[in-house]
Amino acid sequence: MTEQANTTSGQPAATSAPAQTPETGLPKAYRPGEVEHSIFERWVDADVFNPDGKGSRADWSKQPFVIIQPPPNVTGSLHLGHAQRSTVEDLMTRHARMLGRPALFLPGLDHASIAAQYVLDKLLAKEGENRQTLGREKYLDRMWQFVDQTRQTILSQQRRVGASLDMSRVRFTMDEVSARAVREAFTRLYREGLAYRTEALIHWCPGCRTSVSDLEVIPKETTGSLWTIRYHLVDELTGAPDPEAWIAVATTRPETLLGDTAVAVNPEDPRYAALIGRRAMIPFVDRAVPIIADSVVDRAFGTGAVKITPAHDQNDYDTGKRHGLAMITVLDDAARVNENGAQFAGLDRYEARRQIVEALTERGDLDAIQPHEMLLGRCQRSDDVVEPRLKTQWFIRVAPLAEAALAATRSGETQILPDRFVKVWEHWMTEMRDWNVSRQLWWGHRIPAWYCPDGHVTVTQDPAGPVACEVCSRPAAELHQDEDIFDTWFSSGLWPFSTLGWPDKTPDLDRFYPGSVMETAYDIIFFWVARMMMLGIHLTGEAPFHTVYLSGLIRDPYGQKMSKTKGNSVDPLETIEEVGADALRFALINGTAPGNDARLGAEKLENARNFTNKLWNVARFVLGARPESIPAGTSRELPNRAEVGPADRWILSRAAATVAAVDEAMRLYTFGDASQILYEAVWNEYCDWAVELAKIRLADESLSVAARDATWWTLVEVLDTYLRLLHPIMPFVTEEIWERLPHTTADPALLIVADWPVASAEKADAAAETEVAALIDLVRAIRNARAEARIEPAAWLHVDVYVPARLGTTFKTLKPALERLARARPLQLVESPELQGGLAVVVGEMLAAIRPLAKDDAQGDRDRARLERELADAQAMLASARARLANDAFISKAPQAVVDGAKARAAELEELVVRLAERLRP
Repeated sequence: MTEQANTTSGQPAATSAPAQTPETGLPKAYRPGEVEHSIFERWVDADVFNPDGKGSRADWSKQPFVIIQPPPNVTGSLHLGHAQRSTVEDLMTRHARMLGRPALFLPGLDHASIAAQYVLDKLLAKEGENRQTLGREKYLDRMWQFVDQTRQTILSQQRRVGASLDMSRVRFTMDEVSARAVREAFTRLYREGLAYRTEALIHWCPGCRTSVSDLEVIPKETTGSLWTIRYHLVDELTGAPDPEAWIAVATTRPETLLGDTAVAVNPEDPRYAALIGRRAMIPFVDRAVPIIADSVVDRAFGTGAVKITPAHDQNDYDTGKRHGLAMITVLDDAARVNENGAQFAGLDRYEARRQIVEALTERGDLDAIQPHEMLLGRCQRSDDVVEPRLKTQWFIRVAPLAEAALAATRSGETQILPDRFVKVWEHWMTEMRDWNVSRQLWWGHRIPAWYCPDGHVTVTQDPAGPVACEVCSRPAAELHQDEDIFDTWFSSGLWPFSTLGWPDKTPDLDRFYPGSVMETAYDIIFFWVARMMMLGIHLTGEAPFHTVYLSGLIRDPYGQKMSKTKGNSVDPLETIEEVGADALRFALINGTAPGNDARLGAEKLENARNFTNKLWNVARFVLGARPESIPAGTSRELPNRAEVGPADRWILSRAAATVAAVDEAMRLYTFGDASQILYEAVWNEYCDWAVELAKIRLADESLSVAARDATWWTLVEVLDTYLRLLHPIMPFVTEEIWERLPHTTADPALLIVADWPVASAEKADAAAETEVAALIDLVRAIRNARAEARIEPAAWLHVDVYVPARLGTTFKTLKPALERLARARPLQLVESPELQGGLAVVVGEMLAAIRPLAKDDAQGDRDRARLERELADAQAMLASARARLANDAFISKAPQAVVDGAKARAAELEELVVRLAERLRP
């Protein structure tokens, strides 16, 4: 390979000089850290992220494209999941912007109640403070100080990954517009009977000291114990427990027996038929409880008899409701035994368990302990074991809301990608229980409900609260507001429209709602997507977006989940420092599909960086190869179709096909496919072949100036096309290169707002694609044969070639380039396929014979082995073709043109088998 050919290498050039090369305007090596900040500032200064901005070229006759960013936590910093999702959201936005649509990528931050308090509480603990010592008002003042310090961190880090967010519209889930939306939404739901307050069994996290939703309870497989305990039967004459008669119950939680109000057996279980209706005595609290029959009991579990603790187990709660049982709470907010726990009061739940088991053993009432595999619910945030507890909370009645959300997905108003998640969505939405929205925290939207001394409830959207109880008219001074705040997902559920000014009828709400796509991780489809769909449809009358795009998780190269403790996590900011934002973005997109987890490691990042460098270096070559006949600063021209050569027509046609293929991938949201299509088009076709073929043509002084100019303009045209197609995925390097290319008078100053390429049928040239591709295959085959025969790569070979007549003209035109690329001189065209001697190469209907450099028996053996393999392949294909033609169903049903084609293919294979067999004759 010549020195000039090396300019398209994927490796960075070995130079430390940042100065630009005069002929190209580009430094020898691409250093992302030296250009990314300045490029982003150019975009900001041009105000192109704002669809109303001075730099916008939006066509408002087109449908706006809107992505409301899933808001990262205000206390967080950019992690790999953020980088991946920001890249996906940004590439969709950039694509729409280049299509001329008003494109809004609206940024925001989530106050993240539990997460933020968890972080601040740890900081306060180091200072010897906590929520209780500060009090609510001072704690919230401290929280606001804290988030004001952290909020700019995540916002500024979004710039590093290239997210084209409209920062003039940045929103926060605790700003006043969001607060007003929360109060308005809840008030409406309350007035409509969809929000109600009641005592119910909820999930309680003793670590976070708040209730949590079903979705925030993570079931984890655990090896626990199953205890078998004797509950002595009550002697109905004396009312005392009978020491000689008992029922043995199986339980995984002996500490909650303090709150038992029944023992249950299955009504079909003959072992206990005689005991139904009798009473048993609960140990330690001396409570006589009934033995009841209920089909919920699994006869195969333990002894077939179970304790019922309605205040501390969901199944027991449901059983207690059916049988009218008392519900006795025995654990407090910290999961300590309360005053109902007799001598165990004040003990932590696990210490109480230990002491209860010990006491049962001493009494002789512990029959057995055995290992037991079970799922234990843990808090997503603190990892504490969650306690079911009775609490008075606010709930949202979800059935009618879920029905409307299901109707939207079933009708196609909103599509879920990938569609395999639709069944999961359907199942969850039809099984959803009412939504507990109360949280016993301080940081968040306080529930706008006030209570008078008589227990009446007044709900209002007025931030100042009600002037009086709406039931008994007691004055505001006698009312007190609910101490709880809303579940974070309540305010987040309003995000698609609260960010646009709802409940006011703002211009942004009118133009940008409903949104276009909601991109989010598949693991929060029910945390968040369901809430947005339910609240959006109910409060605005429309689904909040037409597409839900679910991203997968990023895993390490071995498919393991990334974590700091495992040491396999990737810091996106460090990665950007090492390889650049474009390489990270490409690596995060390439090879992915909606809803699928993806793997990321050093090899994939290195490949992405090499691709970035490949693009940079080929641009340097193209710009530096400008013919003297084309003055610097000349406006871009379309290649003169009358002067272009076959290789030019080939790459123009391939570029047109690439535009169409990328358009289809973008339409289907298969961005991983789009990136791979572009990778192959740029590297495998443009750099490896089009540029190499063009080099010979550009240097051929026997050609007219117009012909050489047309070849250079072809390279520019295709490079311009590929830069536009790549820009949504790799915005920085494409912007930097595109600035140096010749432009038309209609082009803007920045690629970010340039027009997206149009798939043009006029540029398609099937003949050029077929002919040039065949000759490229011939060169590849000669190279492969050379390598297999271990012929020195630099050696010039004499190669005789036979090509079909239809390829003759193209072969002759490209012969100088083919000779150089194959290192074959002469590359002799012969008229007969009967080539004699040499290393034989068969490529379809083409044949080549590489004349030996010297007598070499080993080479002959390798040549024969290769021909034998080719003959076997050809015979197998011929057998398949003959079988197809022998199939009466195929002959009778297939179109005549297809049958004729199959016969022609069989004839070609027969000739090929004969030729190969002839060559193998001794």
